[in-house]
Amino acid sequence: MSVEFIPLIFFSLAQIGTPGPANMALLATGAGYGLRRTLPFVAGVVVGKQLIIWPLGFGLMQLAQSWPGVFLAMKYLSAVYIIYLAWRVANMRLKPDQANGTPPGFVAGLIVHPLNPKAWGMITAAFTNFVTPGSDIFTATLSVALVLIVCQTILHPLWAGAGQLIASTIQGTRAERFVFLALALLTVITVFYVLFGDAI
Repeated sequence: MSVEFIPLIFFSLAQIGTPGPANMALLATGAGYGLRRTLPFVAGVVVGKQLIIWPLGFGLMQLAQSWPGVFLAMKYLSAVYIIYLAWRVANMRLKPDQANGTPPGFVAGLIVHPLNPKAWGMITAAFTNFVTPGSDIFTATLSVALVLIVCQTILHPLWAGAGQLIASTIQGTRAERFVFLALALLTVITVFYVLFGDAI
């Protein structure tokens, strides 16, 4: 078999289910706007990972290894974008039915993973660890893409829903401001951990 499906599934669940820049953004956005209003953002995050999987599967890895500066640039673009989302979260305040402002939509979610170094590392690891060398490129890429999109479709809404549950307990209380600041801070911390964790 060209793809080791069972180990790939467990790997994907562990990676997608654990905290990272994307999940913290989902948690915080769900807290600010509720699960229903966050669903377009969730859908964008899910689809956005496909924008990495297919180019990697068809040889972008070789190009990236030849030009390591590409990954370095992506890391810092990721930091800027996710920190911008964190800043929005830090300044949120809840209304009885909805948060101030317009929630980030599908396009905002679409670019989270392409600018997320954790996503690039995870997808690279999926191809290098669970795909047999010499496998048919299309079949292997399709297999990885399907496993990841199913895992994301299950787990990403759970993160956004958890954010909504947090919000329902703090709305209108003095803790509201501090919870949003804490979510924003956790988002920034996950970004810096992904960027510099190997150096710690």
